[in-house]
Amino acid sequence: MYLGLDLGTSGLKAVLIDEDQHLLGEATAPLTVQRPQSGWSEQNPADWLAAAETVMTAVAAQHDLSAVRGIGLSGHMHGATLLDASDEVLRPCMLWNDTRSHAEAAAFDGDPQWRAITGNIVFPGFTAPKVDWVRVHEPDIFAKTRKVLLPKDYLRLWLTGDAVSEMSDAAGTSWLETGKRDWSDTLLAASGLTREHMPRLVEGSEPSGTLRAALSARWGLPEGVIIAGGAGDNAAAAVGMGVVKPGQAFVSLGTSGVLFASSEAYQPDAPSAVHTFCHAVPDTWHQMGVILACTDALNWYAALVGSDAGSLTADLAALQAPGETLFLPYLGGERTPHNDASARGAFLGLSHATDKTAGTRAVLEGVSFAFRDCYDALRSTGTRIDSLVAVGGGSRSDYWLSLLATVLDMPIDVPAAGDFGGAFGSARLAQMAVSGAGAERATPPATARTIAPELALTDAFTTRHAQYRAAYSALKEAL
Repeated sequence: MYLGLDLGTSGLKAVLIDEDQHLLGEATAPLTVQRPQSGWSEQNPADWLAAAETVMTAVAAQHDLSAVRGIGLSGHMHGATLLDASDEVLRPCMLWNDTRSHAEAAAFDGDPQWRAITGNIVFPGFTAPKVDWVRVHEPDIFAKTRKVLLPKDYLRLWLTGDAVSEMSDAAGTSWLETGKRDWSDTLLAASGLTREHMPRLVEGSEPSGTLRAALSARWGLPEGVIIAGGAGDNAAAAVGMGVVKPGQAFVSLGTSGVLFASSEAYQPDAPSAVHTFCHAVPDTWHQMGVILACTDALNWYAALVGSDAGSLTADLAALQAPGETLFLPYLGGERTPHNDASARGAFLGLSHATDKTAGTRAVLEGVSFAFRDCYDALRSTGTRIDSLVAVGGGSRSDYWLSLLATVLDMPIDVPAAGDFGGAFGSARLAQMAVSGAGAERATPPATARTIAPELALTDAFTTRHAQYRAAYSALKEAL
């Protein structure tokens, strides 16, 4: 058996699989976020350990765990967990969506060496500017800091006693030389840090340590259970969906939207706001285009018109050509390709004929055009996308999938029912770490159906996408 632990922002999930990767059991424990000031987002790392105790105790109550051979870890990226010389936590962990370090991020990003070495913009959500914020605003804590760990790696420290990270999560710190898959001494020095402050690095599919004997005895696991390197949340989800080879990609229609593509080459393009990170398997990288409002935009519109998202999309018939109304989904800024925190949404082309259904179609079209921006940005770097799998709540709408397939001009596969998230992907990584197997263990899920582009409408949507891009530029100049 193999266990996967996925440390999410709102909860920690455990899954148990067998040698054939069949799901045997699962458990979850909720987590909360503290926001003591505007733009701040924190969690107490002790809560992660309590949640791990809860899910492990629950799984152990369901199953005899004496056959467990490995545990994989995944989790939300970019968090700054600061430890002293005794591995005690010095302050709450600043999370991925904590933006207090915007000034520090801008200062780092203004120095060309950061993009040149990491291949990415230094976003306020990344780890390095958060730690620099502590240096500036909490100097006593910075002076005591002896180790900086990402959230799932603090969980690993508790499980194994070892400070270790892996490539996919480390790439989101702004301290990794992403092409070489190693810490950058230059960037660490620019942050007032050294390699001694960093965890040891392994690949996600490699062993990182073994489970402490006391925990093995507590949960009924054998001694010597291997803890795999694991992955950041999106890379782990990609392993769960079998997106590990060049040409494979997935699109996630969740609260935010992600277009994730695997690549065998390191080919960054930081100005496009594409994230170029190491993948969880060796000699592989991945790129992500991120949009900040996906189903979030539809839910906003549903509340505006006094409905719910499911009803709005259920009322749509077959895919139609773009309507007169154009929607820009930048309700809270945008990541790819604009890197524009001040961008805001807009409806354009409103008329007496614009009813609730027309507005729904415009919202779905606007979000799909945002995905087309991500697709174009990834393709511009040389990344190939041959196959695309859709996941997330928005993928339940066949109308939206048909629209997205047409806007991207490529088929979209819908997987058969199953759990392909970070916990399942990290359990797969545990199996690789134990067996020495590679990416071949990360097979794609069975396809329930494939949504093909409506070829008669592709030209119309291509033209409309160009108008969408022009609208953003015009409004940015005007407002």
